[in-house]
Amino acid sequence: MELCGYTVARQSPDLALCQVMVKIPKPKPDDTIAAKISRTLAERIVRGELAPGERLRQDHIAEEFGASHVPVREAFRRLEAQGLAVSIPRRGVRVADFGLADVREVAEMRAALEVLALRNAIPNLTDAILTEAEAATHEGDDAQDVRHWEAANRRFHRLIIAPCNMPRLMEAIDGLHAASARFLFSAWRAGWERRTDTDHRAIIDALRDGRGEEAIRILHGHVQWIGRTAVRTPTGSTRDAFSIVG
Repeated sequence: MELCGYTVARQSPDLALCQVMVKIPKPKPDDTIAAKISRTLAERIVRGELAPGERLRQDHIAEEFGASHVPVREAFRRLEAQGLAVSIPRRGVRVADFGLADVREVAEMRAALEVLALRNAIPNLTDAILTEAEAATHEGDDAQDVRHWEAANRRFHRLIIAPCNMPRLMEAIDGLHAASARFLFSAWRAGWERRTDTDHRAIIDALRDGRGEEAIRILHGHVQWIGRTAVRTPTGSTRDAFSIVG
């Protein structure tokens, strides 16, 4: 029988028990396709494969994924909600551009949230975690390109703050790191130079010595450092690009 939208199946009368099974609606095929398209396009935008201002052509994308225009339009809406695409009258849907104000906003948000996470993570940090974080720092120092550096940098930050055991906070920080990666890849697609991250080492040393407030102070300044470089546009001109390098 059905009670309030649930299907109740009675078991043996001797047990006098019942089993409740929740009816879960199956996802519509277009919803699944739209999620796949938006996820793939988001990854391309973050990695810099789709440049700011580049047009997202509905017909081409539908053909690539073997989909109708309906899930493609839904994917575009999801990208707009994430701030990765914009719909411009008579110019179609394009990859969202960003400027120094956007980079500063993400840097300040990261500083506030990562400090909160580290403050709550410190009591749960172990020597093993700090050793992993140190290894991630070495990987970043040895990185030959921006993608490997970004992966090592993100790993370092996640290792020292994940023990906060605050999943909602970590989800927000992960989103900010994705935005940071987009800024970084856009600015340093070429010309990346190996660097030694002294802040990472200072943070690890402070945490190992029990100087938590000092580690927090260093992290707060570290994630707000913004780099600047000149990049060439598709028209051949150059423009200043900014990114968080911490």
